[in-house]
Amino acid sequence: MSDSMTVVDHYGTDPLLTNVDNALKQAGLGEGPVDWQALAPLDQFHTGGLAATKALAEALGIEQGSTLLDVGSGLGGSARFLAATYGCQVTGIDLSQPFVDVATMLSKRACMPEHTMFLQADALDLPFLDATFDDDWTQHVAMNIEDRVRFYGEIGRVLKPGGRLAILDIIKGDGGPIIFPAPWASTPEISHVITAEEMRAALATAGFTELSWVDLTGTALAWIGEQRRARDADAPPPPLGIQVVMGPEFRQMAANMGQNFLEGRIQLLQAIVRHA
Repeated sequence: MSDSMTVVDHYGTDPLLTNVDNALKQAGLGEGPVDWQALAPLDQFHTGGLAATKALAEALGIEQGSTLLDVGSGLGGSARFLAATYGCQVTGIDLSQPFVDVATMLSKRACMPEHTMFLQADALDLPFLDATFDDDWTQHVAMNIEDRVRFYGEIGRVLKPGGRLAILDIIKGDGGPIIFPAPWASTPEISHVITAEEMRAALATAGFTELSWVDLTGTALAWIGEQRRARDADAPPPPLGIQVVMGPEFRQMAANMGQNFLEGRIQLLQAIVRHA
């Protein structure tokens, strides 16, 4: 992943584990087991939140007991949802060691350590043997990766023959340059958002064929509207939220993302593709 340390720094490497612990205490979840669903405001770190994760899983059609790799697993929210809902074994990798540490801690709190495992790794050099996983999964990760062919190629390498990849990503629209800072990049240097045509070409070069390709921009705009109304309320933000990870700058990032969607600078894509 190009500019890897810059990308890691953007996503916050302050005492993240301490910050999350404090947020859990403020939310009344300081001790004992935690229902994975209660963590959704914090750990569903992508446009659309938990509803988008559910929709992507339904589109993928996961089989009970399957093995799944979550590439760019963040705080592990999607991995816990998939394990709890489909009984699958989920391995998550993330470039950020603090994210891995928090994801591991939250799975322990949710009593799911045997169903989810998290490792620090680069998506361009996955530490797994060929044909290891039944399915792969990635949400809001590719926007930070310049070499898409290598990215999708590595994902395809670790898939079993005929395995599928579920994608939820932001792609470039025709409404003009992206406004920064955005949730995935403070500056253009670490943003590698591409068009739908460019993504299709990269996936095809990496050996994937398209099963479904859905523009979810309308759904994203509705969700962003809900988030904006919540932020505009007089009440302080809830203790569990993405601001715990991204800090006070996230408010401006979120506002810019909404403008980018509204003006057609970016779009939201949900895709399912199959590897040969």
